[in-house]
Amino acid sequence: MSIIRITKEFQFEMAHALVGYEGPCKNIHGHSYKLKVTVLGDVKVGTTDSDEGMVIDFGIIKRIVNDLIVKKYDHSLVLSDKMDVDISQFQFMNSLIISPYQPTCENMLVDFAVLIKEKLPTHIQLHSLFLRETPNSYAEWFAADN
Repeated sequence: MSIIRITKEFQFEMAHALVGYEGPCKNIHGHSYKLKVTVLGDVKVGTTDSDEGMVIDFGIIKRIVNDLIVKKYDHSLVLSDKMDVDISQFQFMNSLIISPYQPTCENMLVDFAVLIKEKLPTHIQLHSLFLRETPNSYAEWFAADN
């Protein structure tokens, strides 16, 4: 058996504001996020299954991440529930997310890790997540560190 890591990449556009932050990110602004999801597992060998020779079909990872993250966050505005704002002024929006945490790249990764781990097949482990917020800024989550 061989343990292999495989990675699937995703993109989504999202706006947010950081409550209490002393800098320009306290204002509503957006990013083009790039998310990389890496899982690990044994390569399937000696079967007649359609996924023979794979750790997991990339399509399964795509479905999980699209359903839990991309469809929810793409073209949305994410605000912390601690932000003192009248939510009714955003009623025109179809995708406003009120988050129980400060919507930083780091906090989003922690949340994404929990969501993804719950949906992966039991024989597949979440190895790492990578979330690029700007061309030169990103955060990473590793299972080994948690």
